[in-house]
Amino acid sequence: MSENAPRSPETHLIDYRAAERLLEAGDPRGAVKLLDAVIDAHPETTGPRLLRARAFFAAAQLRPAELEFELVLEREPDNAYAHFGLARTYERAGRPARARRHFRLAAALDPKPEYLKAARFDE
Repeated sequence: MSENAPRSPETHLIDYRAAERLLEAGDPRGAVKLLDAVIDAHPETTGPRLLRARAFFAAAQLRPAELEFELVLEREPDNAYAHFGLARTYERAGRPARARRHFRLAAALDPKPEYLKAARFDE
């Protein structure tokens, strides 16, 4: 298949799964490259955007990660994982007040131990 040939939904799913594997294997930039085409074809789908946000974060591309997490949250304001990812991004970027707000939102939406610990409600 040439690079300019139309890609099928099945190909996009394969690319998404391959991007997951690349991220797990420590190749976040490779994951981003695969996800770009998936997102171009399905711009309203949040799953690939959330995975791309994680890949950007893993590649220390904090501004693109922040933008992707924010976009997911615009569409799904109750997505605890996106709040947690955005909080970690802010934390890594040296923005603790913004991080704390999103850690607390994540914990309020989904009281997972990891989210509760990061939220530091006892402080």
